[in-house]
Amino acid sequence: MPEYDVEVRKLVKVFPNGVEAVKGVSFGIAPGRFFTLLGPSGSGKSTILRMIGGLEKPTRGDVYLGGRRVTGLPPYERDTSMVFQSLALFPHMSVAENIAFGLKMRHKPPELIQRRVKEMLELVELPGYGSRRINQISGGERQRVALARALITEPKVLLLDEPLGALDQRLRKAMQVEIKNLQKQLGITFIFVTHDQEEALTMSDDVAILNRGMIEQLGNASAIYERPATKFVAGFIGDTNLLSGKVVRIDGLAQVDHGGIRSLVAPEGLEVGKEVTLAIRPEKIRVGPEAQACQNVYQGRVVDEIYTGAEGKLVVAIDGGPKVTAEIQIRDIGSFVGIGTAVTIGWRSDNVVIVS
Repeated sequence: MPEYDVEVRKLVKVFPNGVEAVKGVSFGIAPGRFFTLLGPSGSGKSTILRMIGGLEKPTRGDVYLGGRRVTGLPPYERDTSMVFQSLALFPHMSVAENIAFGLKMRHKPPELIQRRVKEMLELVELPGYGSRRINQISGGERQRVALARALITEPKVLLLDEPLGALDQRLRKAMQVEIKNLQKQLGITFIFVTHDQEEALTMSDDVAILNRGMIEQLGNASAIYERPATKFVAGFIGDTNLLSGKVVRIDGLAQVDHGGIRSLVAPEGLEVGKEVTLAIRPEKIRVGPEAQACQNVYQGRVVDEIYTGAEGKLVVAIDGGPKVTAEIQIRDIGSFVGIGTAVTIGWRSDNVVIVS
């Protein structure tokens, strides 16, 4: 049995205008994983997906599906199906006709098609919707029809190119849960493209962070969030504080001078004189009495506040040092800290990540 359902090796894509959209990308996806390509617009994620599906031809490199080299094969000779952001449903067809389209193109018997359409409608929780027109159903229901149409051919790998981009926030969150549950139920490999960090962290088993056609980091959601490898990843995934400085002493912990304050971090891989950038998530910063238990404790003043309901963010100017953002829970009405308030803040040395 092949180790990977999908493997790409040193994939390169250069468009006719000279733009190198993908620059030597390699990764493997184990069977049954929910794998997400995450990055900003223009990072190459959709181009990679299209090369896996056979809609784009690589300039160099290879694509393997189930251990079989499929580079150069057309989409219909690959065991994949694709869901596009636009959904690409046929408005002149009924829901059932849209779902059946792939099997009709494969000239399957009518009785098989009818049975499989019924199964797909039940799978995506749209029983009884077969006779409706596309313009008679909601955006979320259209999304389910597009999924059913892609799944009816029983692909080994389902490719999803920002399929939730056109939905409003409430419906988008609901569909995230539905798609993830569907993937678990079917047990097939999903490759999902998105620029939405929260969406990727919520849905994925594995995430590849793309930037300018290259993978900056690949791992599970918690590893990428808690231990970002680069400044780009730290800044792109959630909010973070980036503090630059130089290692000035190592004595159990490493001391980093930030040109006004010093912080203590784990010494692994560090040496005196090394320039480093530290990443600290806002929710890892303690405010008030609990800051005193941290290895890094500072006095400062609130210079800005962001109220979001259950949580709030404080921008604190450290006395003699930089500004940092801390996230706090707002447990009681009227308990939000005001601008100008003097505060004690701190963070633990093991909550600091050194990024490149």
